[in-house]
Amino acid sequence: MDYAQLDDRELAARACEGREPAFRELLLRYEKPVFSLVFRMVRNRETAEDVAQEAFVKAFNAIHTYNPSYRFSNWIFKIANNMAIDRLRKRELDTVSIDGAPGADSAQEEQRTSMDLPDRGETPDAYAENRELGSQIEGALGQLRPEYRTAVLLRHVEGHSYQEVSEIMDLPLGTVKTYIHRGRTELKGLLAEAAV
Repeated sequence: MDYAQLDDRELAARACEGREPAFRELLLRYEKPVFSLVFRMVRNRETAEDVAQEAFVKAFNAIHTYNPSYRFSNWIFKIANNMAIDRLRKRELDTVSIDGAPGADSAQEEQRTSMDLPDRGETPDAYAENRELGSQIEGALGQLRPEYRTAVLLRHVEGHSYQEVSEIMDLPLGTVKTYIHRGRTELKGLLAEAAV
């Protein structure tokens, strides 16, 4: 059977039956988006890798609790989000990157991160301005409360609908809208302060 041809719900149903190849396919589909979400929250590559891996282990062990009436992506993002918030609370991580690339542990990693970016035909000045703006946005995001940060990232970076964010965060829709509004308002203020 070609598991790559199945949709997420079918894969999850087969994973619930204990078919490891189905879960492996789900892992392949979601490892990068889950890592991306977690990394943007915890701001540390090693911690993000650990949390993302733990989220998939937890999902694998609890696959029988997955409700196929919901999107699998919402379920796995919810698990990863909750684990990232728990890790932030337990370790009280420094979530703001002062220098360069988020989570870069050395100048070499910083340079490698910048070298991996595709050439979009930008002039060096435009590239530098965009990079500076990106650093300011990342820094401002890191200063938000974890709940606001998660809501804003899920909505505006990952592209989830308000309803999906509500399901992922396990919060009422009105609360999610409030978090997103407050997060955007705080971001605007933080970016205005940085521009002065």
